[in-house]
Amino acid sequence: MKIGMLLPMNEADGPGATTWPHVRSIARLAEEGGLDSLWVYDHLIFRLPEEAEDGIHEAWTLLTAIAAVTERVELGTIVLGTGFRPPALLAKMAATLDEVAGGRLILGLGTGWHEPEYAAFGYPFDHRAGRFEEALRIILPLLRGERVTFHGRWYDVDEAVLIPPPPRPARLPGRMPILIAAKGERVLRLAARHADAWNAAWFGLPDERFHRRRADLLAACEAEGRDPATLEVTVGLTVDSELAAGGRPGSAAALPPDVDAVARAFDAWRDLGVGHVQVDLRPAGERTIEVLAAARAKHRGQR
Repeated sequence: MKIGMLLPMNEADGPGATTWPHVRSIARLAEEGGLDSLWVYDHLIFRLPEEAEDGIHEAWTLLTAIAAVTERVELGTIVLGTGFRPPALLAKMAATLDEVAGGRLILGLGTGWHEPEYAAFGYPFDHRAGRFEEALRIILPLLRGERVTFHGRWYDVDEAVLIPPPPRPARLPGRMPILIAAKGERVLRLAARHADAWNAAWFGLPDERFHRRRADLLAACEAEGRDPATLEVTVGLTVDSELAAGGRPGSAAALPPDVDAVARAFDAWRDLGVGHVQVDLRPAGERTIEVLAAARAKHRGQR
């Protein structure tokens, strides 16, 4: 099972956590510590009830910069909201980032969910599943090197093509892996039809909520005629330092920053057939990366 982590993207990780020198340092520490992947999430602004207005850096710009200062780790989006960028342009951006990264990109896609940011930045929030389906019909063939003409309800492209074509180094045969985060039936069907990997988040130990979601995924695979063994399951996990400090009560939806506890959780997810976990460290710093790296080593040693 591969183990990755989310990069710090807002001030919840402490003063200065979002500065480029800090994020660059965290990325390098994670790579040096043996982690398999680094991930960014994609939001423009947070306006949640009874919480202070908040925001993060733009995901794609940040991930491209990370691609230039790392060498080995896979890089992923968890997940990119397809409503924020025209689909043909998104495919062009993905091909360019993959070139910078030397073929390390995992393109995670989703419909988006936080309506206030759509309103604030002038993007439509209606028909998200329909818009997502049309976006996939443009993005995926472009990334396969095809020429695309598509006239849909929301998107139009005419003879779109990626030049230079999407790179895939000889050491990484095949095409760019596509990850889709999905819960609802319609988008789960799209994941079963198109994706290389499916993501569910956020968890600590496996729980009934995850088992329900996975059952829904299996139903979608059956409906699409997809062998579920060919669709990698990935899971977002939370490691929260405030659990250990007594700042928050224990929860099945988060893990304490304890090497043994995190390693046992990795074992439990692996035993369910999960292929990749993305860990949200709260906060993401040298100490918590050391915990994550040690838990990864212990988990690998117990196989």
